[in-house]
Amino acid sequence: MNSLSEAVLSDAPPRELARTPLPGEYTAAHLRVEDVGMFAGQADKDVRKSIHVGAVPMPELAPDEVLVAVMASSINYNTVWSATFEPLPTFAFLSRRAAAGGFAARHDLPYHVIGSDASGVVVRTGAGVSRWGPGQHVVVSCVQVDDHEPATHADAMLGSEQRIWGYETNFGGLAHYAVVKASQLLPKPGHLTWEEAACTLLTAATSYRMLISDKGARIKLGDVVLIWGATGGLGAFAVQLVKQAGGIPVGVVGSEAKAGYLRALGCDLVVNRSELGLEGPDGKDSTVEQAKRLGRAIREVAGEDPAVVFDFVGRATFGLSVFVVRRGGTVVTCGSTTGYQHEYDNRYLWMNSKRVVGSHAANLQEQAECNRLFGLGKLVPVLSTVHPLAEVGEATRMVQNNQHIGKVGVLCLAPREGLGVTDPALRERMGESALNPLRRERHILER
Repeated sequence: MNSLSEAVLSDAPPRELARTPLPGEYTAAHLRVEDVGMFAGQADKDVRKSIHVGAVPMPELAPDEVLVAVMASSINYNTVWSATFEPLPTFAFLSRRAAAGGFAARHDLPYHVIGSDASGVVVRTGAGVSRWGPGQHVVVSCVQVDDHEPATHADAMLGSEQRIWGYETNFGGLAHYAVVKASQLLPKPGHLTWEEAACTLLTAATSYRMLISDKGARIKLGDVVLIWGATGGLGAFAVQLVKQAGGIPVGVVGSEAKAGYLRALGCDLVVNRSELGLEGPDGKDSTVEQAKRLGRAIREVAGEDPAVVFDFVGRATFGLSVFVVRRGGTVVTCGSTTGYQHEYDNRYLWMNSKRVVGSHAANLQEQAECNRLFGLGKLVPVLSTVHPLAEVGEATRMVQNNQHIGKVGVLCLAPREGLGVTDPALRERMGESALNPLRRERHILER
């Protein structure tokens, strides 16, 4: 073999992967520290200007780490935050990470390799890794933890040293190779392609914790669940999880076209926010007036107020969420794509015994349970488009401008789509159409 990448692409056996030399550098999507101030005073912070694709040095592995040859990755909203240097430049995260010394010092570099999702092949393991070995097909969790920290063993998301890989750490997944902790790895579902598997773990597991886990809303049979942004990555997985749990998803979309995508996911109850004039706290109508319209629309389609509201949108929706959730209901929130400063009328919260639950990513057990649902065929990917790594700026721009549905995939080492399937029998039983409902619907609408 001429190179490690060629060995990976030819499905070389583990021994050959282990003895093929590592390259001195690899191709990666990265940010540069000298660009941090480039968007000062600009209204449009175009991520295509800040994301670079090119060679970076191969880092040394720590004893508890694994080097993964990344076959595919995907775009998450934290890639947009990274590339706009907001709410603060990620280089500050890397500097704090490096302050711990030792191998952590590698993260403080004048470049930041971004990306928090990946599917790929293990090619190297650190001296302290026993569970994983070269040749294994894996998906990568976005969560890095310090397993020496006591809180981690109760719930990894409570650990003070918990970080999001590829956002708060270096050596992320939008690259030909990625450095991850062994505790980030899970087996890749064999019936999924590389690009399908790479679009699942971060968003699906985040939705799992928010809705299913005892750390979130813990929905039950018959619960009406209002889902904001229901055709995005988080929302589209939330629809599936609510249906699998026996709940009743009510999806919120901004156009009739997106309503078609939502119905393709099996969500029959849809509310079009544009028809209701839902403009958030800056609209001409008060939040209460807007929320009353939303509440009436939900009752028209679902027959009752929602028991749970799934909200990752933030400032534009949070006041509405608190109002419309039923007495004793729960608003579960992660992220805030429209802004972190939320406004709501607290009377509607305390006087009706409602709850707000904050949720962040998912611990490894929650991710494993979510990954298991993919392996059983109970959850399916929500991939809509796939780009080569060279076009990662364009792919991120789509997400930045909310021009996407579901998940936007990125091929890294994989030369084309459709590779990586090791369980063709399950794939055939499920059917291509069922595995890619958003791509199927997109093709129908484009014809």
